[in-house]
Amino acid sequence: MDLGSLKYAPGSVKKKKRIGRGQGSGSGKTAGRGHKGQRSRSGSKIRPWFEGGQMPLQRRVPKRGFTNIFKKKFQIVNLKDLDRVKKAGVISPGVLFDSGVIGNKNIPVKVLGDGELKKAMDVSAHAFSASAKEKIEKSGGKVVVL
Repeated sequence: MDLGSLKYAPGSVKKKKRIGRGQGSGSGKTAGRGHKGQRSRSGSKIRPWFEGGQMPLQRRVPKRGFTNIFKKKFQIVNLKDLDRVKKAGVISPGVLFDSGVIGNKNIPVKVLGDGELKKAMDVSAHAFSASAKEKIEKSGGKVVVL
């Protein structure tokens, strides 16, 4: 046995279909493209979303709702996240960013009331939920709205 005698298993390799190579090949003349029509022409390309001139789906479906361009985006911080902050005492967006609780200094921060505070903290943020404000003040801390 040597490398020169290796062969593929019978039936595992199929010959490539040679298109447009004369009438005797079985796929000559129109080369499997049929007669006339858009797809028979050279260079024909039809976009996947094209529906043959029928009114396209994105124009048939009615528009709904609107986007409020004045909506304020907040970074959400829960009370349970404030326990991760190493510095006790005064907590501001800068301190939250340094400790990795928020990802961006420039987007306003809103504190929500999920979780409990274990120590008194003075929390300054751009917005607070009612439950967060209540829990912070109950634990002996202060709420400062920026």
